[in-house]
Amino acid sequence: MSNESNYLNHPLRGLGLKSLLTEIIDHYGFEILDAYLNLNCFKTKPSLDSSINFLKKTDWAREKVENFYLYEFKNLPRPSSEQLLIPPRERIIPEGQEPSEPKILTLKDAELLYEKRPRKSTERNTKKRSPSDKKADPWAKARQKK
Repeated sequence: MSNESNYLNHPLRGLGLKSLLTEIIDHYGFEILDAYLNLNCFKTKPSLDSSINFLKKTDWAREKVENFYLYEFKNLPRPSSEQLLIPPRERIIPEGQEPSEPKILTLKDAELLYEKRPRKSTERNTKKRSPSDKKADPWAKARQKK
């Protein structure tokens, strides 16, 4: 597998931000994009031009939209954890992985997703901390003196 074939196989190759946004807005609409991506450019007075302006200035938001395009709209398999650390436009798409039909996304599914996220985050955070990491109560000594 050569780097050139990986590059040629990449769905974002040669695709500008305006074309990308036009595709996903035409397919899903601003309401679904807001529900899944939670970006104000899709919520408050959404328009193609204002979204482009915001995403051109904000790298993390553009990468979030590009990830959505690759893994929800183009329905590619999720990348490895190492590939997730690389910006979407620089990721390697293995030969044989072809884009397929866009996922069917609903507002109800977005609500369920947002309910799961805090639980998963809490689970991850509690696994990372050990009991010795908890900060001591700074007022404990003062309460004991009373």
